[in-house]
Amino acid sequence: MDVDAPLPLLGGLSPQAFMRRHWQRRPLLVRQAMPGVAPPVSRAALFALAADEAVESRLVRRDGDRWTLRRGPLPRRALPAVATPGWTLLVQGLDLQLDAAHALLSAFRFLPQARLDDLMVSWASDGGGVGPHLDSYDVFLLQVQGRRRWRIGRVDRPTWQPDAPLKLLHDFRPDQDLLLEPGDLLYLPPGWGHDGVAEGECMTCSIGFRAPRPTELARELLLRLADAIDPPDDEPLYRDAGEPATDRPGRVPDRLLAHARAAVQRALDSSGAVEQALGEWLTEPKPTVFFEPGASWPPGTGLRLDRRSRLMYDGRRLFFNGEAFLVGGRDAQLLRRLADRGGLSPREAAGFSAEARAQLDDWVAAGWLQAAAP
Repeated sequence: MDVDAPLPLLGGLSPQAFMRRHWQRRPLLVRQAMPGVAPPVSRAALFALAADEAVESRLVRRDGDRWTLRRGPLPRRALPAVATPGWTLLVQGLDLQLDAAHALLSAFRFLPQARLDDLMVSWASDGGGVGPHLDSYDVFLLQVQGRRRWRIGRVDRPTWQPDAPLKLLHDFRPDQDLLLEPGDLLYLPPGWGHDGVAEGECMTCSIGFRAPRPTELARELLLRLADAIDPPDDEPLYRDAGEPATDRPGRVPDRLLAHARAAVQRALDSSGAVEQALGEWLTEPKPTVFFEPGASWPPGTGLRLDRRSRLMYDGRRLFFNGEAFLVGGRDAQLLRRLADRGGLSPREAAGFSAEARAQLDDWVAAGWLQAAAP
């Protein structure tokens, strides 16, 4: 993708201009960002997915000022009649389930895959919504069926409605009122309150982004670093020769504290340790993801990532579904291209070395990659 070229999805802005003017700064409304867009899933198929234990789903209902929330799995009998007003079905991770949803998500590849989370579909009956709320992450709201009215506004000091099963804003005061029709796209940065209400039956796709908190990131990386530590056989023990006798035996010695700090710092400073832990964590498949064994990779065909796979890289390593691999030369160039574009043509795939091809065969057999027709 040419990040300096105008993009219809962004209303004629280039991805570079969008990132400079809007990303994490201010909203953007694009009329007919995707003209003729079709829902990635039918209503019946969406209801069926909500009943699946491996799919995260929620049912939100409003009756006057009273809200109720039920988490999935949601069999059809748990859902109200379609004609009943005021209810919403939310289904997360649709990109992991359907190629059409994965294709919609791929339209946003001008953003790092490390930040991209998933595509959620919200189906609502007339008057349905989830109330005024804030997201702690960036979100694109793509209307794919029917109409939804959005009221949006900046919220600097949020307060919350008491006793609500959802985290709803109290005394939300929007400053914009927008009616979205199929093909329209609304981008909202973090901290912008929004309240979407269906006008008739409607379906909205939400493209959300990962925004890990520092404590979450530290916990995940430290756990991985601890698992990766393999002490050498000749590693010296802690020594405190020359330490004086103490009349406060309950006090932790300063020398031992310094020794502990140095040990942790050595683990952090170990060549590439943090980088590897981060890459593995970012590409770890979600707990509900399972791959089906694939067929062989015939000569003369290309490659494409399975929609559930996560492939990323840094300056030295390739990270694939939670595992790290050292790559170099032409093989590294091709694998990075695969990570950036999601696929390789037969001509490109023919450029792999015999060693890399053996590894690719294993990934195809595991279902991580799929052969693409010429």
